Amino acid sequence: MDTGRIFIIYATVVGLIVGGVIVLYPQSRDFTVAPYFWILIAFGVFELVAFARSSNGGPPITGTTRIISFAIALVLMVVIPMAAGMPMKIF
Repeated sequence: MDTGRIFIIYATVVGLIVGGVIVLYPQSRDFTVAPYFWILIAFGVFELVAFARSSNGGPPITGTTRIISFAIALVLMVVIPMAAGMPMKIF
């Protein structure tokens, strides 16, 4: 499986986890670091690990894959709390 597909699966898991944390701990939305930055931090960690593991030193994930993955994670972060009956604020 290539790195792009793994990254999309990773984004789905990160979105599910962030959405679950927001549902379980509603006060987490008011932290200094907003939940959508949690997603960016998780993506940065993945990028660092993927870059360290790549032998050619090039970008292991395309820009399109990054954007699609970020959209998936954001949608899950918003939809999961809304499905649980919580009003969701992004900013």
